[in-house]
Amino acid sequence: SYWGVTVITNMVTVIPFVGKDILQHVLGGYSVCNNTLKRFYSLHFVIPFVIMGLASLHLLLLHENGSNNPLGVEKDSMLVPFHPFYTVKDLLGFCWFMWVFVYLVCVNPELLGNPVNFIPADPMKTPIHMK
Repeated sequence: SYWGVTVITNMVTVIPFVGKDILQHVLGGYSVCNNTLKRFYSLHFVIPFVIMGLASLHLLLLHENGSNNPLGVEKDSMLVPFHPFYTVKDLLGFCWFMWVFVYLVCVNPELLGNPVNFIPADPMKTPIHMK
């Protein structure tokens, strides 16, 4: 919606010195229009893939050389091997994250919600906390 795009994009204005210029660039002018919505929705589609790619790149580069040698040993034979220890650690971390995520989504979706979301809205006025 136009109102949602306006509220979300106005958060950019808190950046000192360049916030208003970035906002005008994101909106494509001084007001929200159809092109703004298309730009906004395309960013919402692309950004998760960018985050996933950067996370994969991070894992690839992080695990390229094995551990970072926390013991300070000089021989390779004394280093902790990457596999299976770090692989298992990563898999356990991923499983733990997914368990918490699935719990929040499937079992208790309102746990992190705000009770204000359940108050019926008046479409003719802007909410008080948004003014």
